[in-house]
Amino acid sequence: MTTRKKVDRRTQRTRHQLGRALVGLVEEKRFDDITVQDVIDRADVGRSTFYTHFRDKEDLLRKDWEKFLDFLAEQIKWEMAGKGSFMPITFLFSHLQEVQTFYQGLVRSRRTESLMKSGTEHLSQKIETALRRRVTHRTTVPIPVLANYLANEMFVLLAWWLEQGMPYSPERMDEIFHGLVNPSIQAALQIPGKT
Repeated sequence: MTTRKKVDRRTQRTRHQLGRALVGLVEEKRFDDITVQDVIDRADVGRSTFYTHFRDKEDLLRKDWEKFLDFLAEQIKWEMAGKGSFMPITFLFSHLQEVQTFYQGLVRSRRTESLMKSGTEHLSQKIETALRRRVTHRTTVPIPVLANYLANEMFVLLAWWLEQGMPYSPERMDEIFHGLVNPSIQAALQIPGKT
């Protein structure tokens, strides 16, 4: 058991090093100009180690993105759905403010649209799974549709905010997002509104 924990920790550390290396490189140059050799040199790991974990740099980017989205999905406060702030909008928008250089690198590399699309799909699946576990009654909107709606609205609002130069604080964007989606969630899940 202890050996497995060491291996898991080592695997996590290696994946983290490779992910950080890619982020640093994207901040400096276009994604298409980055090679696997650049990544392994920056991370200080061997080529065989890289290929043990990832097929290529696209696979590394995708898996890092999905790991972040999985973490994001874990932050959803389902008990607040339809009643208040339940999606981690403040966290997500604040995080994007902190990693502006990386985001600009993705824009330069023309990767934002595909990441937003894959993010919507991945998060939608996570939300659907969570809703199916939690909602035991019949809903007015099919759960897959509701899951896609929530994920899509979050990424559409995020894209607008980034394209407009982040004109409102993450906290204000959280208020705006929940002001828009909570009435729909109340109706879809048949949750009584605020009194």
